This record gives sequence, C-alpha cells and structure tokens, in this order.
Amino acid sequence: MSLAVVKWRQYLCRACGLIYDEQLGDPDSGLAPGTRFEDIPDDWVCPLCGVVKADFEPYAPQLVGSTPAPGTAKSPPVHRRGVVIVGAGIAGWSVVEALRKLDSALPITLVTACAGDRYHKPELSIALSRRLDPVALVREPAADAARRLGVRLLSATHAIGIAPGLRQLRTTRGTLRYTDLVLAQGAKPFLPAEVPAALCWRVNDLAGWSGLQARLSGGARHVAIIGAGMVGCELAEDFVRAGHQVSLLDLAPLPLAQLLPAQAAARMHASLQAQGIAFYGQARISHIGGSAQGLKEIRSADGRSVRCDEIVVASGLHTDGRLARGAGLAFERGIAVDATTLRTSAEHIYALGDCISIAGAPCRFIEPLARQAAVIAAGLLGLPAAQYEHRPPVIRLKTRALSVVLHGQPHADGRWQVLEDSPDVLRMQQHHQDSVVAALDMSVPRQRLAA
Repeated sequence: MSLAVVKWRQYLCRACGLIYDEQLGDPDSGLAPGTRFEDIPDDWVCPLCGVVKADFEPYAPQLVGSTPAPGTAKSPPVHRRGVVIVGAGIAGWSVVEALRKLDSALPITLVTACAGDRYHKPELSIALSRRLDPVALVREPAADAARRLGVRLLSATHAIGIAPGLRQLRTTRGTLRYTDLVLAQGAKPFLPAEVPAALCWRVNDLAGWSGLQARLSGGARHVAIIGAGMVGCELAEDFVRAGHQVSLLDLAPLPLAQLLPAQAAARMHASLQAQGIAFYGQARISHIGGSAQGLKEIRSADGRSVRCDEIVVASGLHTDGRLARGAGLAFERGIAVDATTLRTSAEHIYALGDCISIAGAPCRFIEPLARQAAVIAAGLLGLPAAQYEHRPPVIRLKTRALSVVLHGQPHADGRWQVLEDSPDVLRMQQHHQDSVVAALDMSVPRQRLAA
C-alpha cells in the first residue's frame, strides 16, 4: 500500500510579506513543523508584524510559462527590448513576480550589486535570538528564482548611469537597452559624520548582517547600537535575547522619540531597562576609536564613555541620489514619483520601495510593495489597473517584551489623548484639527503575562 505524498501549502502575510510554510511551521510561536494552516489557533499572530491569521492568504510561487488570468496578458510585440529592473531586494523581485503574473514572455533583466538571493529583510532584526544563520534566512537562491521566473540575472553588477532619451542603462558589465526601466535600488543606512565606517556594522542587508552574526557567534559580546529608532530597539532586544550585553545610544532623551509621544517612549525605555539594555539618551557622539584590550570606545560630548566589542549603526536610512540625479530625474529625499502611477519625471522609468518619495516623503515600509509592484506591472504592459493610493502603513515593532502598534500618521502639531493607562496597556489617540490622525496601542504580550 503506497502512502500519498503530503502536499505542503504556503500562506502569505498581506501586511509584511512573511510566508508561513506548513512544512516548517513556526516553532518560535509554538507551531510544530507540519502544522496545517487551518489548525493554527485564531489568536496566532505573524511573528514579524503581529497581524492575525485572517490577514494571511494562500501563496503559490509564480512559474514562468504558466497561463495568465484570462484577459490580463497581451501578446508580446516582436523584438521587445524588455524591462530592466535595478535592485534585487523585496521591491525588485516583487515587480518580477507581478510582471510574470500578467506576461510570461516579456524579457526581464534584473541588475543587482549583491548576489540577489531572496530573503525577507525584516527578519534580520529578530534572527540572532532565533539562532538563524545566513543559509536559513535565504528563502530562494537568486539563480533558482531567476530560472523559475525566466529572468536574466546580472548579480554583482552596479548601475552607474542612465540615458533616458536613449533608453539605456550603463552598468559595470556593459550598457543595457530597455523598453522600460524600474528603479528598486532601496536605501542605505545613514552614517553620521562622527562614525568611522570601518569600525561599525550596518545590518540593512543580508551581507551586513551575516558579517556581524559571524562575529557574535563565538560567545557573549558587548554590542553598542547607535540609534534608538524602530530598528535599533528591535536589534537591542534581539541581541539581549541571544545572550549579549547591549548599550543603546541616541540623540533624543528617550528611545523612539521621533515616533512616539513622550509617555509611550518612556514606557519603551522602562521595557528596555527591564531587559538589561543600557540606554544612553542625549548622547551626542564626539569620538569613536579603538581602546585597550582590542575594544572599541564611543565617547559623547558630555564626557560619557561606552566600551564595547562591536558597534552597530541604526540611525536611519537615506537614498543614494547619484544615479537618479545623473539622469536628470526629480529627486526630493528620494526619487520623486507620481503618486498614482509611480512613474518618475522621465518617461518609461518607474520606481518603488525605499528609494522613492511621494510629495517629498520617503516610503520605507514593506506593506505597500506588493501594491506598488502591481501598479507598475500593469502600467508597463499597458493594462487597465487601479491607481496606486498611498496610505500610512500600520507600524508594528518586532519587540517581544512590549508590543507597539501605531495606526495612522502622527502630526507634529497633533494633541495626544490617553484612552487607557495600566501597568500592562497604554492606548492613546492623536487629534489634529478635530480629527483622529493616529492611534497607538502598547501592551505586554499575553505570553509574558502568563509567565
């Protein structure tokens, strides 16, 4: 008697893009490998962004040559140059997937300075305590993804110039001609002038995280993190959970001061302290250098000093504008795009993800990427599609000791109102011009309350 082959299914988080694989389960959340999606408790939440089970949808990797939905694909014209995409992060691969859903024959070239392997970047800030390594973080090697989707992959290749009138992209491997160009080049960690690049780590990509992970795998270390924003606070908690000593420094007097009202930031400060994380507020760095016993030393302008083994910079992101400005594209804190089509100021050039700005505001969140990619794909193929509508995403910190969820876009002149304030819960709303513009929920997760 033969055994039927078990078919494992995958489900996609619509909010952050995490994929739940039934075969792997989610052991960190108590779901053993082999747990079917329908058997997951309804109160289970996404381990990355915190949305509930109902916010997941079935996911099937797109295969080149598969039949598009009726009425969506158009016959490819002969001798098309095709689409060239710069950047192989989540944004770039999302455009590839969106195009392949509509057209299985369109020539696509993907140019990336890195290897191009597919991984979920938000996992980097919680990977160390989960004992993950670079191999485990890669969901699909670039070569496999390129083969599956019928993409010409140019890895370890830098884009160095665009000629919009000629529809040409100059790269370190020669000049590419394109019908349409999509810029998905992401953003880079901002490095303060006082911070020597050679003495610090930046973990905005898998390569940077892998180098730091290798250094921390040999035993307990003291890590200093410069920047107490979302990523800085997530990394601080992750490193402590992995057994390391952590110091967290910021210019502001409290962590998350640019995102949260003072009352909420103070609660986050208390949570970090309870975990053993040393927070140094109002720390204006004056010098970073080597110290005795091979340690690194950070000195602040007020005379405070932190000695550590490793330094991580998490002081925000910025878009490298050299490629866009060299092509004459409008640039304002990012590549300026049309709010509804995501087209840049040049014909046949689109952009999405961390590198863009809409009305002067950067758009550096995972949640909108799938919608952005779908709009661009339809536009490139001349198909009718809903216009892109940018809305502030729900912000969920991946901190386990204290859940932080922010809805809406806080206003600089808004007035915060406390709705609930208890030892385990803080709920606030912000009002601006007689309207509620933001809502904040902070709570101790139930697992910690039970413990």
